[in-house]
Amino acid sequence: MIESADVEEALFSGNIIEPYLDDPRGPSCLILGFARSGKPLHIVCGNLEEEELLIVTAYEPDPEEWEKNWKTRKRGS
Repeated sequence: MIESADVEEALFSGNIIEPYLDDPRGPSCLILGFARSGKPLHIVCGNLEEEELLIVTAYEPDPEEWEKNWKTRKRGS
């Protein structure tokens, strides 16, 4: 379970690590940010309007799938 305050903190402090410009649902991206506790969060977001953001999902990245920097997928993942 991820608290909304942690998602908000991760979004404000985060950076886009993967753009998904050709997503069939519309352009979106994967953001890496960090919760208040310091744990990494991945958040998939899309644009609804100029001032609105759609949060598709938020999750803690799996160390089996991601390098230690949480920005790079491991080969074969």
